[in-house]
Amino acid sequence: MQKINRNVVLALLSLTSLVFLLFQLCYYKFYLSQKNGAAFSKVRGSQSGQDSTRWHVVRKFLGLISSHNIPVYLIDPLILRLVDKDIEQIRSSPDGPSPECKYFCAPRDFTTFALLDKTWKHEVGLFRTAEKMGFQWLKIINKDPRLDGMDDLSGMEIPLHYIFKLASHAIHVVVFYERSGNFLWHGPLRLKQHMDRKFVPFRKLYFGRYPGAYEKPELLLVSMDDLKVQIPKNPSNFLEEMSHSRFLECRYREARAFFQLYPDDASLDAVEFRKKAKSLLHLAALTLNNLGVKFWLSSGTCLGWYRQCNVIPHSKDVDLGIFIRDYKADIIPAFQKAGLPLKHKFGKVEDSLELSFQGEDDVKLDIFFFYEEDDYIWNGGTQAKSGKKFKYLFPKFTLCWTEFVELKVHVPCETLQYVEANYGPEWKVPVKTWDWKSSPSNVQDNGVWPVDEWDDVIQIY
Repeated sequence: MQKINRNVVLALLSLTSLVFLLFQLCYYKFYLSQKNGAAFSKVRGSQSGQDSTRWHVVRKFLGLISSHNIPVYLIDPLILRLVDKDIEQIRSSPDGPSPECKYFCAPRDFTTFALLDKTWKHEVGLFRTAEKMGFQWLKIINKDPRLDGMDDLSGMEIPLHYIFKLASHAIHVVVFYERSGNFLWHGPLRLKQHMDRKFVPFRKLYFGRYPGAYEKPELLLVSMDDLKVQIPKNPSNFLEEMSHSRFLECRYREARAFFQLYPDDASLDAVEFRKKAKSLLHLAALTLNNLGVKFWLSSGTCLGWYRQCNVIPHSKDVDLGIFIRDYKADIIPAFQKAGLPLKHKFGKVEDSLELSFQGEDDVKLDIFFFYEEDDYIWNGGTQAKSGKKFKYLFPKFTLCWTEFVELKVHVPCETLQYVEANYGPEWKVPVKTWDWKSSPSNVQDNGVWPVDEWDDVIQIY
């Protein structure tokens, strides 16, 4: 009898312990988790508490910037790639609780947001609040290139990046500034000598290796993982833009040194030509951008940007390059519709195509089409009276953004190699007498057009 009573007592104790344990689990799930903002016990696929830590750090950061009325938007490429796959669902989803933490719990060291400089007045109070919430923070500043010019090299410094760190996760805030070319720019992340290089793994940051240029994005307010956040309305477009965003500044310091050796032409003719060339370049950019055709500054126009941050006044034309793969039959009619009649068309799509359009007065627009080979890139030239063909060889190059005559345009990233290929090692010395058939360092004879093709490949208007 005593044995049976002992077993009953043990069973009752075990049952009581089990009930108490279940009560504790229910208490945590339905009270504590809700009190902290989300029921992360329902997160499916979580490997560790690290997943929810990321979410909680983002939630705290959004609360921080909201309390100071600072509008930021998400530009984290890892999260935006996930968002892009579900964008229609996200746009149409209600504001109710998410069934799982899918985006902000994704494995990563950082979450990246953008901040438009003009929407925030650098309040000291933000950092005080951040510290009270447990954040450590770092501000990265550098010189403001927008104030540089031929007359002054600015020493004024501006905030470029902020990093807020909490627990094992960090928030990277990239500050974007509006440039005169009506686009957004962010600067590089360069640590000062006294800064802690172990504050976060800086090499893993998506933004900051080099400056970047972007179009002004249209934003969309969405609910993701029970958090309200602004994102680019078209994430895939932003991600594509990000992959080709590298920006090069004009080299004002070198340009000033150039003009000390070779004083600038300030004559009325030079001023008038630069004004017309700027207008022509803006019109050409508008026309090609509307067609979705990528182009870059080439030949003398590229040399002018790289050497003296301006149009070369004795060049008398504007030169652009386009990869032949980007050629569209709509280019000629589009320029004609814009008021630029076709002056000549040499070559053909398969070989040595070039177009020339007549701008205001005697200023013309030359467009050279570039062909890619295995180890070099080239464009062609044609002498109208003889049918002779020429080939201009360049080392392979990629494209970067720059700002030139208040316009966001492409230039070869490897600008020095590009300029040296065309103008040789003495490119810093102005040359006013230039023969396009023999002066370039990279020109080669390329045969002669068959006479029976002249009507097609040599068209002068």
